[in-house]
Amino acid sequence: MDAVPRRVRLSLARVDPWSITKLSFLLSVAVGIALVVATAVIWSVLSGMGVFTDLNGLLTDVVGNEVDFDLLDYVGFSKVLSLATVIAVVDVVLLTALSTIVAFLYNVSAALVGGLHVTLSDD
Repeated sequence: MDAVPRRVRLSLARVDPWSITKLSFLLSVAVGIALVVATAVIWSVLSGMGVFTDLNGLLTDVVGNEVDFDLLDYVGFSKVLSLATVIAVVDVVLLTALSTIVAFLYNVSAALVGGLHVTLSDD
């Protein structure tokens, strides 16, 4: 005899903002670390391929030799990595704050319309 799968209809009426804050903080820290590592890898690959040297030569040809310009003064590894770290820190703060605000907004809207309805089954 085949068992009939049970179906349960649930509604997500409220989410805990503190739980969302902790989870979003951890996930945004992971995204920030991935951003810094990806920036370092991409910069290293571009540098290894000689892209910055080629661009520096192109800019010297366009501007001329009378102007002392070095592209790596502006896009050096330490400067690019510092900028990526600053962006990652801002990303952590903004994503954590935005997800907490979204949790509060979901709770308000779920109180008005009843929440998110989900049907679960055990196939």
